[in-house]
Amino acid sequence: MDQSSAVLTDRIRTEHEEQREFVSKFRQSFPDVRIMSIPNGGARSKSTAGRLKLEGVSPGVPDLFIPAWGLWIEMKRTKGGGVSAEQKDWLAHLNQIGYTATVCRGSDEAMGYVRAFKGS
Repeated sequence: MDQSSAVLTDRIRTEHEEQREFVSKFRQSFPDVRIMSIPNGGARSKSTAGRLKLEGVSPGVPDLFIPAWGLWIEMKRTKGGGVSAEQKDWLAHLNQIGYTATVCRGSDEAMGYVRAFKGS
């Protein structure tokens, strides 16, 4: 393996990559359980951001929701990527009103969490 290949394999995956990997594994492991993404982030024009805000987009809402289980997951990279004040506020609120809301660092941690959550 040359040095450039080693750099690529040691690279920390982005939050998007981790979330994509987790959703793929989740759907394979739990094919009858629905999971959905909450697309709150991303670059948007001011007009689109304004329109989405009026439609109910709220900063800090966790990335993923599994309705049948009442489980919200905020995905992060395995290293780096802090939890914002808005995210902490949403996580606390959701847990307070009876949902389970957590932060998972990477797809492997998320899969471990959901397997433990469901006792499988």
